[in-house]
Amino acid sequence: MPTGRPRLGLIVNPVAGVGGKVGLKGSDGAEIVRRALDRGAVREAPGRAALALGRLARLREELEIVTFPGEMGEDEALACGLEPLVVAGVIGTSWGQTATLPDGAPLTTADDTVAAARALRDMGVGLLLFAGGDGTARDVCRAVGNDLVCLGVPAGVKIHSAVYATTPVSAGELAALYLHDRPEAVRVREAEVMDIDEEAFRSGRVSARLYGYLSVPYERTMVQCAKAGGCAGEEADLRAIAADVVSGMAADVVYLLGPGTTTRAVADLLEVPKTLLGVDAVRDGRLVGADLSEAAILALLGPGVEARIVVTVIGGQGHIFGRGNQQLSATVIRRVGPDRVIVIASETKLLSLAGGPLLVDSGEAELDAAFAGYRQVVTSLGRRTMYRVEGVAAEGVSP
Repeated sequence: MPTGRPRLGLIVNPVAGVGGKVGLKGSDGAEIVRRALDRGAVREAPGRAALALGRLARLREELEIVTFPGEMGEDEALACGLEPLVVAGVIGTSWGQTATLPDGAPLTTADDTVAAARALRDMGVGLLLFAGGDGTARDVCRAVGNDLVCLGVPAGVKIHSAVYATTPVSAGELAALYLHDRPEAVRVREAEVMDIDEEAFRSGRVSARLYGYLSVPYERTMVQCAKAGGCAGEEADLRAIAADVVSGMAADVVYLLGPGTTTRAVADLLEVPKTLLGVDAVRDGRLVGADLSEAAILALLGPGVEARIVVTVIGGQGHIFGRGNQQLSATVIRRVGPDRVIVIASETKLLSLAGGPLLVDSGEAELDAAFAGYRQVVTSLGRRTMYRVEGVAAEGVSP
């Protein structure tokens, strides 16, 4: 029965992002999910959803949470001390309540997300909070279009869409603002739902497409922009950045090159191949590992091996860890050392952030906090810019 309280709808895609650390560059489709779990991947989306819900726990008497059984929302809400209204009989129709993943969990699909979103729309929720990646945003867009105000909790591998909060914590805080604290101060805007062809992505080609728009509560510091691509004419800047990195490379040190065209310029100068959307390793000017998973990186970094990480900035968003490079996990970063991370970006890319910070989303609060403050960014040969860095998980230490 309706309670008169604002209703928050919650959908969690429990397998969102499961392909990241194991180097699969996405999680779309049951076969990719199975392959990821066979490689030892862990479902991390439920934990990221819980970070958002932790910011709503103080409103447990003020909001009504409407969600779905198990890891599609119920488990995460209960873990945060909330008492959700659980809607039965909506999800599971696409797999007949029988299909399971290798770890025994039920296999939820895009059809389940669509059915769940439509059910929440029909129940009159004031905001749909969904945890996932670009594929999940596509499913929500297909289900409700602009009929419902929605907000994404970032939990995927590749998050190009502008319908996601910058962090899970920001998603929870913005949901609280919109539904309870200061609804009159939060405007709603249309935001792009973008996704890429994952098969092309795994082959090193980025084929992005606009799938539609969702109505999203907007606060500039809390909602990310759509991913911005490189600008024409940047080639000389990238070559200068690469020259700086290569000139500083030490002997017998492993350099882990993260995804992107900026890091590819480093490989080009070394005349070694580069997996555009993966992590590669070079030592003494030679390629020693291509398209590495988290496990393969850790195997390469055996006892006594010194290493550096070279990463770039996601244009328009600011992430240096946690978007598209989950292979460079918290475990890998700790093994290398946060002080041995080299951040590279053109001045144009930094300007695209409009003053917003660089973001570290390793999934571990203590490690994220180690990056907070100001860090050098290599912007050209012999040129450094000091730029502000914020840790994402550090924000969610105490709900």
